[in-house]
Amino acid sequence: MKKLVIACGLAVALVAPAGASADPTETDRDNAAKECKAERGTTAATKEAFRVKYGTNKNGRNAFGKCVSGTAREEEQEREDARDEAKQECKAERGSTEESEKAFAEKFGTNKNGRNAFGKCVSQQAKANKAEMDADDADEAEDRQNAAKQCKAERGTTDASEAAFAAKYGTNANKSNAFGKCVSQKAQEQNDDEDEDEDEDEDEDEDEDEDEQTAPTTA
Repeated sequence: MKKLVIACGLAVALVAPAGASADPTETDRDNAAKECKAERGTTAATKEAFRVKYGTNKNGRNAFGKCVSGTAREEEQEREDARDEAKQECKAERGSTEESEKAFAEKFGTNKNGRNAFGKCVSQQAKANKAEMDADDADEAEDRQNAAKQCKAERGTTDASEAAFAAKYGTNANKSNAFGKCVSQKAQEQNDDEDEDEDEDEDEDEDEDEDEQTAPTTA
């Protein structure tokens, strides 16, 4: 989902006037801090991966602050994208016929004439969309934690294993970025595997729906 959020954010940036995007709220920053704490984890491997990913000073001790500031901006963008997507979904569900608009008002409206139906729908759907995005963010963080543990195990503790690890993953002059590159690679592989599994599940569901629709009826 984060890929979708980034794509939506870029699309908005191309059409929105400069300065149109709101600043992260206190809630965005609180949520970002929770996400960063979860991603950092509690093991030596996950903490190292966290420092490598976010740290910008010599010892990476500013990693948590950098994570929170960046993730808070992502949280703000996700909220905007979730609401924009919700508006489109609610507009489609409302339809344009008298019958569909009446059903929509009855489903979502809470005041006397149901005129607040669209706002209620958007609020409800935006919350669901944001929850889905948060779940995807959590999955990505878990993928990085698992990858960090795998990379630490592969790196080993001997001079020979560490040299082999650096040669395999390192891309800069002194191969000092080997651990970060390993984590990114393995996390991406896990993410790709999960996406493939989801696609297979969706295909199976579609096949089952087709089977139900074509199944002969008995008298």
